[in-house]
Amino acid sequence: MSDGGVFISGSFVRYWRATAVSGLGTYVTVFALQALVVLSLDGTAADVGWLNAARWLPYLTFGLVVGALVDGRRRLSLMVRTDLVQAVLLLAIPVLWWADALTLPVLLAVVFAYGTAAVVNMAATMAFLPRLVERGQLQPAHARVDGADAVSATAGPALGGLLVSAVGAPFTVLLDSATYVYSALTLRRIELDEAPPRTGVTARGLVAEVVEGVRWAYGASGLRTLAIATHGWFVGNAVVGVVLAPYAFLVLDLSAAQFGLVGAAGGVGAVLGATVTTAVGRRLGTGRTIILCHLLTTSAVVTMTLAGQSPYAAGVLGLGQAVLGVAMGMSNSHEMSYRQLVTPDELQARTNTTLRSLNRAVVVVVAPIAGLLADAVGLQTMLVVAAATFGAVAVGLASTQFRNVRAPA
Repeated sequence: MSDGGVFISGSFVRYWRATAVSGLGTYVTVFALQALVVLSLDGTAADVGWLNAARWLPYLTFGLVVGALVDGRRRLSLMVRTDLVQAVLLLAIPVLWWADALTLPVLLAVVFAYGTAAVVNMAATMAFLPRLVERGQLQPAHARVDGADAVSATAGPALGGLLVSAVGAPFTVLLDSATYVYSALTLRRIELDEAPPRTGVTARGLVAEVVEGVRWAYGASGLRTLAIATHGWFVGNAVVGVVLAPYAFLVLDLSAAQFGLVGAAGGVGAVLGATVTTAVGRRLGTGRTIILCHLLTTSAVVTMTLAGQSPYAAGVLGLGQAVLGVAMGMSNSHEMSYRQLVTPDELQARTNTTLRSLNRAVVVVVAPIAGLLADAVGLQTMLVVAAATFGAVAVGLASTQFRNVRAPA
């Protein structure tokens, strides 16, 4: 049976449900952690930058090795185990708060551990999907997963804002802990035979596998142009990720509930983007669709910058978030499916984790710097920098042959 071009199996539905529910909890937690730093711990933009860096630092520290290890393991069991680890780590945040032991350094340590489990989970989850669906269904399958993620992006910030207002940021994190438990229990019901784990792996062999993954991602695969452009996109995204919450709370004077609704507007846009992305991709091709998304992202951040000059600040910021959501909802399925379609199964985890690790390494480096610069030169100025970065990425991609790329059959 198919739905919207995606073959529906019981195993894919369970995969989809697990990622959708845990994704909802993650959006709530990202909102709650930023609110926790700014509102509960009296943090600044620089502190939000350190929070984002701690979340993504494990990709830089462990990502390349994790990809090689996951390629030699059963991916489904890793997904289940790391879901449970993330649930326990998130549970520690409200417990520490209740014990009056939660400081910014302690929070950063917990977030780093949570991010480490997330690296393994991501590598296994992304490499598992090509085993679950046929090649011709991979882009629609990603679009379906992105659609669920977009709904989570809509509901998560709004729910997070309501919960932060009602019970406080620390206890809001409890919801995400519960969603990871649900995800683990759901994934355990998937029926799929995977090859037995590889044995006899040596340190030298592991290094060779890491090198093989890097060479593939930036060499023979033809992914280099897209990879470099995506690294640039993450520079702009790191700046927005650091600046947006302080900008909303401290410059626009929004409440937690209002900021949650602004985030929900981004989710609505992402739902729209994920809904139309397959049709747009068929008409424009993979390359032109991704370039269009970068242009939309640029206009979105320009709109957010203008919110500081508008008497309807929340509405203008929400409009910017909505356009950003459309761009993100459209782009991810094409980038991921193109990457996976040109990559053999035995290199899936290494390729995905290599590229994602370097993307997150950009965040680790840029986020603290962006926070310090935002405190020095102003939050709106840094949003202008982010918009210029996104625009440069779009122009750069459009000037290469990548604009003519179509995903292989």
